[in-house]
Amino acid sequence: MSTETKSSSRERLLEAAATLTYREGVNIGIDALCKAAGVSKRSMYQLFGSKDDLLAAALGERSAAFVATLLPAADDGRSPRERILHVFSQVEADAGSPEFHGCRYLAVQIELKDQSHPASRVAHQVKANLTAFFRAEAEQGGAGDPDLLARQLILVFDGASARAGIRADTLTGLVAPTVTTLLEAAGVR
Repeated sequence: MSTETKSSSRERLLEAAATLTYREGVNIGIDALCKAAGVSKRSMYQLFGSKDDLLAAALGERSAAFVATLLPAADDGRSPRERILHVFSQVEADAGSPEFHGCRYLAVQIELKDQSHPASRVAHQVKANLTAFFRAEAEQGGAGDPDLLARQLILVFDGASARAGIRADTLTGLVAPTVTTLLEAAGVR
């Protein structure tokens, strides 16, 4: 098998794993993943070793795009308050899409339950990085307790993503005022 074919098979498997597990959950079968990617099970095991490793790699591959669409640029000149609100406006915009099923990283952690699973570790790191972003912005914005505010913001983020993902609620007119109330109570400028 040529390097080009291996690369192509690898990319197709990553795409299939990311798409199918987001839409249908992490319990999607290997046969379905391989069929969607047009790759044999043998090739999948040669490339990734296990479905767990494939899922972790797919989540890792998607994390850069998740961060790029969610977080503002590092030097965008906005206040910490505006930067935090930007994250929630992105979630609100994404939640309006019919393809939105909530935060893929939260879903993986809920579905797997095993914190030592390779995919759960990737998801945990992505969520920890988002919490760290909230904490850094809260501190820079003058929050009295940046750790507490970061935890509150990730709670709102996860709750909003989950409720919008299952179509239990819409975020329009709900998430921004909620976050604004938290920011005001914390004294974030």
